[in-house]
Parts: sequence; structure tokens; C-alpha cells
Amino acid sequence: MDNPPRKRTLSDGQLLLLLAAARFIIHLLTNNQYGFHRDALAFLDNGQHLAWGYVAYPPLTPFIGRIGLELFGLSLVGIKSLAALAQCASMVLTGLMAKELGGSRRAQVVAALAAAISIMSLLMSTLFQYIAFDYVWWLFTLYCLIRLLKSDNARWWLGIGAGIGLGMMTKYTMLFLVVAIVVSVLFTKRLRAHLRSPWLWAGVGLSLLIFLPNLIWQVQHDFASLEFLQAIRARDVQIGRAEGYLSQQFYVNLNPFTVPLFFLGLVYFFSADGVRFRAIGWIYLLTLALFGVSQGRFYYMAPAYPMLLAGGAVAGERWLATLPARRQRVVNRATVGFLFVGGLIGAALALPLAPVNSALWEVTSGIHDNFSEQIGWEEMARNVAEIYEAEAANYTSLGILAGNYGEAGAINLYGPQYGLPTVISPVNSYWHRGYGENPPEAVIVLGYSSEFLSLLFQSCQRVGENGNEYGVENEESLFSPDIFLCEDLWEPWEKIWPKIRSFG
Repeated sequence: MDNPPRKRTLSDGQLLLLLAAARFIIHLLTNNQYGFHRDALAFLDNGQHLAWGYVAYPPLTPFIGRIGLELFGLSLVGIKSLAALAQCASMVLTGLMAKELGGSRRAQVVAALAAAISIMSLLMSTLFQYIAFDYVWWLFTLYCLIRLLKSDNARWWLGIGAGIGLGMMTKYTMLFLVVAIVVSVLFTKRLRAHLRSPWLWAGVGLSLLIFLPNLIWQVQHDFASLEFLQAIRARDVQIGRAEGYLSQQFYVNLNPFTVPLFFLGLVYFFSADGVRFRAIGWIYLLTLALFGVSQGRFYYMAPAYPMLLAGGAVAGERWLATLPARRQRVVNRATVGFLFVGGLIGAALALPLAPVNSALWEVTSGIHDNFSEQIGWEEMARNVAEIYEAEAANYTSLGILAGNYGEAGAINLYGPQYGLPTVISPVNSYWHRGYGENPPEAVIVLGYSSEFLSLLFQSCQRVGENGNEYGVENEESLFSPDIFLCEDLWEPWEKIWPKIRSFG
């Protein structure tokens, strides 16, 4: 008789990919609300001016944005799907970390789901920003490090080097992970032995090779990003943006319902069971301390948590095996319940589900401003277009001056369909693009106060309002509500341009 066909089952990797695909579909169905965040507008606009560097960040995210624009145009779902895809990949990497730490399929799924319901990860899936892609490179680098620690196969240094190089081309905070890895290499016996390996130095060389184009750009532009970072850090400290650093690790970078798993992971890496991977625990503590001492923003630490969740899932599974069967069932049900409830709460707070000005909208807006900062940008471009159409005939040339990168990005992206010229702005990389060979006779101005403009122009009149149809309060409606028409500079453009340069 013929043997009955074997039942085909999914491999561990295939199951993780299936879970990630389910999450990706959820994001495709929900990412069509609101608009682009101000940061996304700047990334996409910079993607129209490809370079090896920008004042505010390295070049990889604008490059991805350019790909998105070529593929999807200004489709919200299309552009945001790139960030969602990055976070789904991070979910898979977390599950694979648990596998390499010795976890069964159940531990891998728990780790992947715990990482997926992180408030920060969910939020990053809805925003086209560099933090979404930075997250992936951290996880890829740490996954390669776990493989190295498990196998002692020095070739994994190439993966680590590639992850670091791509991370540095995405967000400079990767440097903090580099410092933590270097310290771990110097002070842990297992990694210190690799200093004699040519593969470690090949990994170093690979990371430098990937990062070299941006480094050359920095040299050519007098390390403009360093000046930017210093200015932003000083501003953040002044306005208290670094406050709540520790508390927000638990209820934003994690999910309150996965905090127990995090603590299990931290204990695991410093226990006898996790001794082989102890460097991972030290890397977490070192990066936490480095960002804290430098008064960095809390979310810079977000990509350091999936490895702890993976360790926690493995440690929890081993502890569970020591319990009687009845208690195992109770713990399993509690775990499922925690992940389910945590996922529901995380989705309600971090996914664009709430209709504008609904009760849920008021709740989310009270917690973070990422949704309110997506409202009103195309409406602003239309308002400026109406003013431009009414006033352009009165001047030989009429320009648009924007005081922040959100306004500049929005006008440049939405403006062409309304016949608007390219924006002039002294912010970040816009400053390097200048004010054109033939400066405008007059400018429509957004993002500045009348008091500031009186220092630049002899004549300014208010000609419009920068609001939105929903009456949503955001940075534009609160701090940049007026649109002006200004002419007759007190000094020529070439003299005022260096004076009004700004960072944001």
C-alpha cells in the first residue's frame, strides 16, 4: 500500500512571515487616514533632490522616499507601506532572535507578537520617517551579533558591519549602538577573542565603506549635520523634550502589557542560562545609559527592546516547563490575553483608526501629536495657491518663503498641481539650495511672526490664515497661523540669507 501523504506544515520562518503578512495587511487597510506627517513631507521632498547627505539626516530615507514617489506618487497607503514593511521585517527578526536563543516555535511567536504590539513600532508603521528604517538596521545588527555569539562563526561580523553601515546611512544614533558593541568587545571574553579575527576588521571596513559617501558629504559641507544635532539637542533640553526618558521606555518603546516579558529577558541575559549571550544585556544597559546621559529622546532606545523580548520569551518558556500542566495552561492563557489586550490598546492609540475630532481622536491627541501633525498640509498648499493666483500679476516675480520644513515640503509636493513655484526656505538642507539665481520681487510667507518679518521687509501684510477644515490644533494652526505677503527687503537676499539660517 502507498504511504499516506505527509501533512505539510509551515517552517518557523514561514510562520513568522505569515504573521508579518497579516500585520502588513492591517496597515494597508488603516494607513489611508489623515495625511503625511510634517517629517514625511520633508523626507519625500528631499528625495526629489538626491544627495549623499542632508543637514538633518543621512541619505537613505530620502532615497527610499524617492523610490516610493516613483512607485506610488503621493499615495498615503503606498508611501506609508514602506515604513509598515520595515516594521513587519522587524517583527520577523525578533522571532528569529528568539529562535537563535534556543526558543521553540511558541517562544518565537510570543517574541514576534510582543515586538509587534510595541506602541512605538505600531506608530512607526503609520509614519514615513527614518526611525522606522533605523529600527530594522538595529535589529538586523543585533540578530547577526546573536548568531555570532551562538556559533562563534566570525563571518557574522560582515553582517554586523553591513547593519551598522546601513544604520549610519539612516540615522546617526546608530553610533550609540556601535559604542556599546565596541565596549562589549573590549570587556567580554567571548567577543574580545575576535579582535584577532580578520572577519571583525572586514566588518569594520564594510561599515566604513557603506558610510563613506555620507562622510565625504559631511566634509564637503563643513559637518553641517553636527551643527544641526547640537542645535536640536540644545532646543530639546530647553523645552524639556528629554524629560520622562525612563518612564516612556516602558509604556511607549514597549507596551505596558509586555513589560514583564522585558524584565524576564533582562534577567535572562545576566543569568547562567543566558551567559553565552551576556553581551546583549550589557549592550542594552550601555545604550540606555548613553542616551540618558546625552539627554536623547526616549524613542532613540526603541530598537533595543525586541532582543530583550526575545530573551524574555525564551526564559519564560523554560520557566513554564518547570510548572505543573495545569499551571502551564493558566500561564499560556494569561500570555495570550496580555498580548491580545495589549495589541488592542496599542492599535487604538497608535494606528490611524479614529475619525478626526472623535472621542478616540481626543484621547490619542492627548497622548501624542503624530496624528494632528498630519492634518491640513494640502489645504495649506491650496490656500497659498489662491493667494499666488490673486497676487502674481502684480509683481515681476512672486516667490514663497517657508519658515519650517513641513511647510516647505508640503508646498513643493502639493504645489506643482496648483502652479506654485519651488519654495525658498532657510531651514536645514533647504538653506543650501538658496533663493534662486533671480530672487523674487515679493514673497508669500508662512511660518514667521509679523515681528520677525518686520526685521527683514519694509512692507508686509497679512493675506491669509494657515488653518484646517477640522479646526485641529497643531504646530501650524497654533504657532504659524498667519500668511503674509512681503516685499522690499531691508537688505539684499545675499546678506540676509546667512542671518536667517535655521535648524528644525
